Amino acid sequence: MSLSRTWQKITATDLRILLLLALLNILLHTLTNAQYGFHRDELATLEDARYLAWGYVVYPPLTPLIARLSLTLFGPSLVALRFFAVLVQGIAMVLTGLMARELGGNRSAQLSAAIAAAIAPVAFASGTMFQYVSFDHLFWVLTAYFIVRLLKSEDPRWCLAIGAAIGAGMMTKYTMAFLVVGIVGGALLTPARRFLRSPWLWCGVALSLLIFLPNFLWQVHHNFISLDFLKFIHARDVRLGRTDGFLFAQLWKCCAVVTAPLWLAGLYYLFAVPAGKRFRLIGWMYVVTLALFFFAKGRDYYLAPAYPSLFAAGAVFAEQWLASVTPARAGRVRRTFWWALAVNATLLARMVLPIAPLGSHWWFVADQLNGNFNEEIGWPEMAATVAHVRDSLPPEERANFGILAGDAGEAGAIHLYGRAYGLPEAISGSNSNWFHGYGDLSSQTVITVGFHRDDADEIFASCQLAGHLANPFGIQNSAVGDYTDLFICRQPRRPWPVLWPHFHWFG
Repeated sequence: MSLSRTWQKITATDLRILLLLALLNILLHTLTNAQYGFHRDELATLEDARYLAWGYVVYPPLTPLIARLSLTLFGPSLVALRFFAVLVQGIAMVLTGLMARELGGNRSAQLSAAIAAAIAPVAFASGTMFQYVSFDHLFWVLTAYFIVRLLKSEDPRWCLAIGAAIGAGMMTKYTMAFLVVGIVGGALLTPARRFLRSPWLWCGVALSLLIFLPNFLWQVHHNFISLDFLKFIHARDVRLGRTDGFLFAQLWKCCAVVTAPLWLAGLYYLFAVPAGKRFRLIGWMYVVTLALFFFAKGRDYYLAPAYPSLFAAGAVFAEQWLASVTPARAGRVRRTFWWALAVNATLLARMVLPIAPLGSHWWFVADQLNGNFNEEIGWPEMAATVAHVRDSLPPEERANFGILAGDAGEAGAIHLYGRAYGLPEAISGSNSNWFHGYGDLSSQTVITVGFHRDDADEIFASCQLAGHLANPFGIQNSAVGDYTDLFICRQPRRPWPVLWPHFHWFG
């Protein structure tokens, strides 16, 4: 079979083209995702994955469960772990194109929507790191897709699918609750409130609650500790100014600058064009959720999963508008749009994909823009430094000592990379690590990682500087910050059974 006939067969249907684009996106990320190392958050998630539970301090259980699946199938492979995040981004890309189709779009609208969703900075970056944001993105898009199917078909049985997507989303990230409020608000403000009388809707509600029930019961058993964590993180983010500029960031962070007209056109289509009135719930769903995050001072990227549905609506509107103008004008607009997408995607890839040589000017610029690359550097060196400090201990202490880590990422790094040096597992009071306790630690000697001298002196009667964290690239890991000193500490001021109940912190 000739190449041309093979290509024609592959691109015979719109769905095949969407799948091909998603496959190319997955392939791009998979081929570039092994350049550096595990991110601090990935190390923390892998550490949680060793202790499967129905809940964790930082997040619901789905993300650690997927990490556990990756560990079981492929071991501690960076590419394999991140493949799951890449895969769900590819699925979300296809769903965005399918939403455009359900809204009445032809091939050009489907492709425009799918590509716009794929190159949105937050979505694109979600394929470069294993984190709950990636899976949260999928369930928001899946929920929107099912809502579009409900509104188009008038078949209330789609409420079951919506309920299942919401339940799975709540088992991924609690911000799904904001989308639920947006859906309810949109339903009340549009003719879609007719579905409130359908028993299928309430079956969908029951299904979502049933899926979320195990995590809810875990929270009850643990005194809703995740709420305490979220309050702490929110207060920190507000104090550090991380919630500033929420609205402006929607124009460049949650979507690419060149695609902002597309989602704005989507809002126009849903609210002002008669053909979009049928799907107006999607528009209100976005507006209500936007208002909730704005007044709650949420982080700007929280709303990123809401844009694919707007891209789909905007692509349909653009396709219809182009059909109404002269062919010459439509051709100029299309060429300009696709060139802008290509340039934007190229620049985004250079800044977001982990492809810049370590220590190069390009690398430092990319890290300054995305803020993640530096946290993928230095973890193997940390384990090696701790092993060097261990080797400096007297023989009697070397046989029985502990490692105390400042946060879950450092504890995960010691566990992952320390095994090659025969290091014991680190203990930590950070987040869910605190639940694991202090193990069988009976030693009076501890090597601390991620502690200031003053903090270590509050815990132990004697501490001495024993090492300093560094890496061969001279890159400062912002997760470690200025906690680069390692101490050998002896004689805890209180016995571990007395100390540990008061040793929990968030971060």
